[in-house]
Amino acid sequence: MLNESEVRELVAEHGVAVNEGRPILQLIEDGDIPRLAGSTILEGKVSDSVFGENLVTRSGEPLRLMFRNNRISTHDVNRGAIPFKDQVLAFNHDHMLGLVKDVLGSSQFSVLGLAPSSTVIPAENLNLIKLENVLRLYMAESSTSTSMYQHWLKAKEHGQTKFNYAGYDLDVDELQVNGELPYLMDTPSTKNAVDRTIDAQYLIDEGICTAGQYAQIRNSSLMAFGMISQYLAKRGMVLVDTKTEHGINNAGNIVAADELYTMDSSRFWRLGDNGEPITRKGKPVSFSKEFARGMVKEKNHQFTQNQANQIAVRYIDGLQHLTGVSFEPDLRPRDERIVNSTNLILDSLL
Repeated sequence: MLNESEVRELVAEHGVAVNEGRPILQLIEDGDIPRLAGSTILEGKVSDSVFGENLVTRSGEPLRLMFRNNRISTHDVNRGAIPFKDQVLAFNHDHMLGLVKDVLGSSQFSVLGLAPSSTVIPAENLNLIKLENVLRLYMAESSTSTSMYQHWLKAKEHGQTKFNYAGYDLDVDELQVNGELPYLMDTPSTKNAVDRTIDAQYLIDEGICTAGQYAQIRNSSLMAFGMISQYLAKRGMVLVDTKTEHGINNAGNIVAADELYTMDSSRFWRLGDNGEPITRKGKPVSFSKEFARGMVKEKNHQFTQNQANQIAVRYIDGLQHLTGVSFEPDLRPRDERIVNSTNLILDSLL
């Protein structure tokens, strides 16, 4: 695997170049991918989606192409581009998907010859269930408003002995910063421009999903959490928390949508020989987007190139720890990678 010096050298030498390229909207308008002309294009925080009436597989499933980009978003603000982030998270997701696909299901199509680090992901265009399914094993220190930690802080500030979080009544004094929770908790949040932590009953009352649908999502997610936890234990790591998204496919089944157990959607801590989290300056050694969140100093802060490179190194290092596989970057121009992968997918599925 690449050592830290080699990772830093890779990022310093190629970091700027791998971020260069046209957005998918521009590539389509410029005629580089003619079969996507006239499709609907949705720009997201970390990926852009393309779908349309003409994008239907030979088997009749509506196709959605997801184009990962290098943008990083924290606190609902785009902070800039991180070198190699798209390739790292694509490989991260692909590796974890292989471990839990039988439990969670997947909207993703398998395409022969498509690299695990491909930043173009072919998936069925699902009827999304508008919730983020968040599972927590620890009360991790976090700056996000939906976190248990922030709710706990507010309860302490107001002198409360108890507080309610996602339907759970919790004792303020029994919780510790970065401490393990009494049990694995499901703490769903809304899927809106600004997310809000709610309880399962709210989802049912508001018609976001039925009680049966939520039970399926919750139960399969708990099982998958356990499977990933067992896998990580062998690698000296622990899954602290994670969020997954779900939708209903053309066959009427609930399956996982978007990324699974990546450093953007989850938090991973290194464990010592004693099975306890390793700390540095009093905080757990973590592989997650929280590292980037901690660098934000003001509301509209944009990362400098030096900061972006630091975050890139952390992502690559984290990927290698999570998967046990050396990071092999694709250094072709981004436009070439996107066009070639898209054509491979369309040739295979349409």
